[in-house]
Amino acid sequence: MKKILMTGLALATLATFAAQAQDTSSGAQTPSGNWTGSGQLGFASTTGNSRSQNLNAKLNLNQETDQWKNNFFFDVLRSKGDVNEVNAAGATIKQFDTTANRYDGGASVGYKLDPRSYIVTAARYDHDDFGANRWQGTLSIGYGYIALKDDRTELSFEIGPGYTEYQPAPGTITRNGVTVPFTEPRQSEVVARGLVNYKYRLTDNTAFEDTFLMEAGDKNKYLQNDAGLAVSMTKKLSIKVGFQIRHNSVVLPGIKKTDTLATTNIVYNI
Repeated sequence: MKKILMTGLALATLATFAAQAQDTSSGAQTPSGNWTGSGQLGFASTTGNSRSQNLNAKLNLNQETDQWKNNFFFDVLRSKGDVNEVNAAGATIKQFDTTANRYDGGASVGYKLDPRSYIVTAARYDHDDFGANRWQGTLSIGYGYIALKDDRTELSFEIGPGYTEYQPAPGTITRNGVTVPFTEPRQSEVVARGLVNYKYRLTDNTAFEDTFLMEAGDKNKYLQNDAGLAVSMTKKLSIKVGFQIRHNSVVLPGIKKTDTLATTNIVYNI
């Protein structure tokens, strides 16, 4: 199934570029025919009494024409630091080890029915060595509506059915009064996917953006919210602070349901 999800993501990405090529070759007048977006990068490192390395990078591309509303994103998070581990002899030792390792990507292709409404197909896949799920992928189709769009504000909604498959992270269960390690088998189910995207330009050089994603099924409800505030330094460069929340409604004992991530990045606007 992982291969199917990755194939669906690749096909969705190729479709967005094909859509752009079709509009360009036909000479159609578009609201913004070229791809726009941003790349973000944040890095921090400490040495001495404690050691740590933190890297996060994000790429987000958007295209909107008279006929298409397309999106592609890819995120990476990796962190290493000093952690205390118990060796075979029972002694606690300090090691420089990986504490976060996550990457996720996705694409959506929207075909406009009119200037405000569109049919959208979306694919998303993420892998997280330290999350509630080791990996998770979703394919969906739905209806989108641009409720508001002007020079300062944009608000859009997407909703529709989808199919998700995921591998829960190893946890523990109690059997006959004894707690033992346990790994659930791979899970899959039909979900309801919802997306809300809000953008607001506070000033000429300051913008706020918030994106809420829901993939809800009978077995698990996955919620993710990404909020960010960007301040432009030049036409191409910005500083952005962001805060992300990820929540799974069902996890094994010993696994936290909610993960958060706070970032401060340099942004290059495409």
